[in-house]
Formats: sequence, structure tokens, C-alpha cells
Amino acid sequence: MTLQGRTILVTGAAKRVGHAIALCLAGEGARIIVHHRSSPAEAERALSDIRSAGGAGLVERADLSDAGEVRALVERLDRAGTPVDALVNSASIFHPTPLETVDEAQWDAFQDANLRGPFLLSTLLGLRMRSRGWGRIVNIADWSGLRPYRGYVPYCVSKGGLITLTKALARDLAPSVLVNAVAPGPVLPPPDMPAEERERAAARTLVGRWGSPGDIASAVKFVLSSTYLNGTVLCVDGGRSIA
Repeated sequence: MTLQGRTILVTGAAKRVGHAIALCLAGEGARIIVHHRSSPAEAERALSDIRSAGGAGLVERADLSDAGEVRALVERLDRAGTPVDALVNSASIFHPTPLETVDEAQWDAFQDANLRGPFLLSTLLGLRMRSRGWGRIVNIADWSGLRPYRGYVPYCVSKGGLITLTKALARDLAPSVLVNAVAPGPVLPPPDMPAEERERAAARTLVGRWGSPGDIASAVKFVLSSTYLNGTVLCVDGGRSIA
């Protein structure tokens, strides 16, 4: 199935993996809504990159953990006559939270950004897609949602919840809206990650190396183009989840 002419909202598209996803889908002829929360300059650069490659799109800002802002975003798109054909929930936060020091505020921040936001946006847009008879939702989860690792309890729980949300939405929005998840492994280290930690992460994959944002973008393109995947979690992790 072609993505040519489809309008796709990519959350967190201003930077990192979200940026790569947006560029990849624009290359397939999709119109991209570049979402950001607090990165206006990066979002405009992402849109410029899309246009330079011959694509089209626009920039939208919203705090997706705020139900009012999510509703306002969807209403703006409605008023502009911009029906969203597909949604990629890529926006996420990630940092260590040792169990000895983690607090309720950190817990809430992870659940709000990584789970509540995708739930709110997927519900509003998914119901609109269903009423039009076609739609796609792809949630960017994490292999740690299947096999949690130490020192990141709120993050791992949020991604595990996102995987369950994916399956629940797939049931409720079927058959016209297909909902799937892509679960990355080590694909883009944080800038402040020490070199030895990067090497350990690479060694723990079966392929012995880090992946790239392009690997995730290609997987998202494949999932969006499928007509038979629904409720599936596609691990793009170099085999880390089974190592």
C-alpha cells in the first residue's frame, strides 16, 4: 500500500528518531505534520529538510500530556481541513531513575509523556480515522517494555503500558484502523552516555552493534504500508530482546 498523499502526524518529529521517521515518510510522498512540545527551531528545520527533499508538511506544537492541549491540536487540524490518515507516536522522554532515588514526580512525568499522551491523541484521532473508514497508528515502544532493565522502572513501565495500549486500541478500532508498535533496541545513544556504556550496550545485542534512527524509520514505513498487521509489536533491536 502506498503512503503517497497520506497525511501523517509524527509526534516528537523535531529531533532524533522522530525526525528520521518524518523524513522517511515524506520521501514516500506523505504530507507530514511535524509535532514538537518545546523545540520550535528544530521543528522548523525538520520541516525545511522535508521541503528540501520535495515533501510537504506543517509544524504543530502541543504538550501531549495535557488533555486540553491535545484536544486543541486536534481541533486546529479539524478547522484547517487536515484529516490525519496516520499517527506515529514517537515523542518520549528517557533518563535513568535509580530505584533508590525515584520519586512520584518522576513516575508521573514518564507515564504522562510516554503513555498518557499517546492514549489521548490516539483516541481522538483514531475515532476520527474509524469514522472515515481508514487509518493507521504506530506507537514507538521499546524492547524494555517486554524485558525491563535495571534503573529505569518508570520508563520501562510506560513502554510496557504503551505495548498493551497498542493491542487494546487494535481491538477497539478494528477493522478499519490498524494499530501496531515498533520496539527499538539500542539505536541512538544519549549524547552524555559514556563510551564504555555504549560499547556494553552494543555487545549485548546479537549483531554486536548499535542500530540507527533509519532502521526504525524503515520499520515504521513497513508497518504503515501493511494491510494485514494489527496489534503487532515489531522488535527492531538487533536481537537484544532475546539475548
